[in-house]
Amino acid sequence: MLGFDVSGFDPDGLFPAIPVTNASKTAPEKVIEDARAHNPTIRQLAAKAGSYAGLAFVGTPASIADEMEIWLEERGSDGFVVMFPYLSEGLNDFVDIVVPELQRRGISRKEYEGTTLRHLFGLPQPENRFF
Repeated sequence: MLGFDVSGFDPDGLFPAIPVTNASKTAPEKVIEDARAHNPTIRQLAAKAGSYAGLAFVGTPASIADEMEIWLEERGSDGFVVMFPYLSEGLNDFVDIVVPELQRRGISRKEYEGTTLRHLFGLPQPENRFF
């Protein structure tokens, strides 16, 4: 979540200063801001940060696809907001490894019928008032 490995630090020690990385910025900034304000241990901060991260699918491409399929078919989900612990490798892994498995199962499309979001929702294209 931080884009920095803190596993070498004492989990019951105070949160250390960590270097700036190329990881996502928003989530790490919130964690670091909380750490500065409340001085939790690494263990306490990890417990808090992990508690509001939402549903997480971790595993092999097949096991991730299994979980997503269950949510789509049995639990009433109509889609997912996919977030990655780091970019661009996390995104690349999902697109290159998990998406093909979802497509093979027929639960992720391979092509779109239209070229705009408006078309995908079946909305009419307004006339361009500038032409």
